[in-house]
Amino acid sequence: IVGESGSGKSTLLNIIAGIDTATSGKVVAGKWDIINLKEKELTEYRADFLGLVFQFHHLLKDFTALENVFLPAYMKGSSKKEAIEKAKVLLEDVGLSDRMNHLPNELSGGERQRVAVARSLINDPKLILADEPTGALDTETSVQVMELLKEVANDRLVIMVTHNPKLASEYSSRIVKLKDGKVIDDTNPYDGKENTKEDLEIEKQK
Repeated sequence: IVGESGSGKSTLLNIIAGIDTATSGKVVAGKWDIINLKEKELTEYRADFLGLVFQFHHLLKDFTALENVFLPAYMKGSSKKEAIEKAKVLLEDVGLSDRMNHLPNELSGGERQRVAVARSLINDPKLILADEPTGALDTETSVQVMELLKEVANDRLVIMVTHNPKLASEYSSRIVKLKDGKVIDDTNPYDGKENTKEDLEIEKQK
């Protein structure tokens, strides 16, 4: 999702996340009819279906990288041992096996963002929402984070907001441009047809 500041990018992401409420229309993600969810259902939706990555990592400053990653799974009901083991695997996957016991202020900006990506994956979400995940990073580190998100997108949907059209063109399979809260361009618009299970299986085989 691209567009100038104030175009509605982050608001759209917040609506999909159930943080902001749409005033009209319908928002559906998987089995979830987001606008009509009660607060308890929204909590379940965010825990089961969503992973969130922000421009600023929002890591808990008094917790290690490992603790930041395993906490959402532990809070959801996993045993502490199971949550820690899964968090270790994810931190290894993002190249931070040697930084697990470091606090956020002992990590670089890129490392903190990679911790945030690992944390977003701990409950195996089907949808990752990334709001300017490279906005506070230098060019080289931005590419590292984008390569990581590209890998994440192999088996789930990643919706990313960015001000950087170069990153969007290099890494996206669909670019939606907003202006004043409206879509003004879409490189792969939805045609209104719902895929059947058979259609999805065919797409997988391709």
